[in-house]
Amino acid sequence: MQRTDGLSDGDGNSDGARSTGQGCGSAKDPDPAPGGLPRGVDERQWGDWRWQMRHRVRTPAQLEQQFPSLKDRSDLPEVVRKYPMAITPYYASLIQRADSSDPVFQMSVPQGLELCDPSFLKGDPLEEEEDMPVPGLVHRYPDRALLIATTTCSMYCRHCTRKRVAGTRESTISACRLEQVRAYLTAHPEIRDVIVSGGDPLTMGTEAIEAVLKVLRGVSSIEIIRVGTRTPVVLPMRITDELTAMLRKYHPIWVNTHFNHPNELTDEAVAACGRLADAGIPLGNQSVLLCGVNDCVHVMRKVVNGLAYMRVRPYYIYQCDLSLGLTHFRTPVSKGLEIIEGLRGHTSGFCVPTYVVDAPGGGGKIPVMPDYLISQSPDRIVLRNFEGVITTYKEPENYKNECKCSGCQEEQEELTGVAALLAGQQMTLEPIGLPRNQRKHKE
Repeated sequence: MQRTDGLSDGDGNSDGARSTGQGCGSAKDPDPAPGGLPRGVDERQWGDWRWQMRHRVRTPAQLEQQFPSLKDRSDLPEVVRKYPMAITPYYASLIQRADSSDPVFQMSVPQGLELCDPSFLKGDPLEEEEDMPVPGLVHRYPDRALLIATTTCSMYCRHCTRKRVAGTRESTISACRLEQVRAYLTAHPEIRDVIVSGGDPLTMGTEAIEAVLKVLRGVSSIEIIRVGTRTPVVLPMRITDELTAMLRKYHPIWVNTHFNHPNELTDEAVAACGRLADAGIPLGNQSVLLCGVNDCVHVMRKVVNGLAYMRVRPYYIYQCDLSLGLTHFRTPVSKGLEIIEGLRGHTSGFCVPTYVVDAPGGGGKIPVMPDYLISQSPDRIVLRNFEGVITTYKEPENYKNECKCSGCQEEQEELTGVAALLAGQQMTLEPIGLPRNQRKHKE
């Protein structure tokens, strides 16, 4: 990794509008400049993503200056030493109350509860580092890989699953490591989809982002490039015309972002997502289910409906990971199921995200959903709908499972898990260390 601040490439334009947040009040500077901007800051500065990066709230002293009511928070220095803090002026402007009743405050301001770590929480619960064949590249699924291009974010979310590394040293991938990634992808043509993540890759300078995309596009087997970013949420002025023009050169490219609460759906966020969508970039959203932030069907319905209006497809709701520092954000899985029940049938189908648990130990994303299939026989299945109506569906009588496509007629792709059982490639799946098998080996 090499050091970067993402501020040197000169592509910040001033098309970002002033924040629509209602944060200027008793919790903040009591005497803001006319128009709602902090005193001494003009529209050009506020709309410059590089200015926003340079003026992030990084220390407890800066935080107390902006939120005087926090001056007695003696736990702040210890938390910030362990888990770095950074809050863009824009995102700080969305805080309406400087306490845990405010969802934006919860997601951005350190809390003493982050130091409470039960034994079942891990620094790397998803075992990403175990699935890194080369530094920074996670290869877990057969045809997909994830590239950690930077450890820098414009705002360090307090619920981040990579708190172990994010912000501890703000750096970006070096040319040497990028060459290792290129070599690995070239040697593994089964990988067709690469997610560029971090940190937040859009905190890098435009030239640095393009260097990564150019390497990926240079691998002939890579079909899809995805970029995971929270900048439309916390730094929407980063989505400049110059950035979107560069991204367009590497189509097909997708962007997944991370809105969690309706208070984040500001005019600036709408405009940022609009610039990406107008550049032909499909947008998806990955929310995390967070206690006290969005663990309510009414809140989540506002989020997904608002996203659809912004041309952003609700993609995932994640169950909070078992990462260090996150125990106070966790909800029961039943809460996620309750929310899906309140979305399915109560809003447009494409507004209903998939609720997933990213399995501890590197098992990957497991979709979890309410039970709509009640029972089945060889002749019929029994289903229920969102209203509780129970109905039956008659199964076909003379169906033959015969497919003559080239994939089925030629040598079959080797499958894993239940898919391999259904394809007849395996008879059983057995846990490692099964006592019965250990006894057999001894005999």
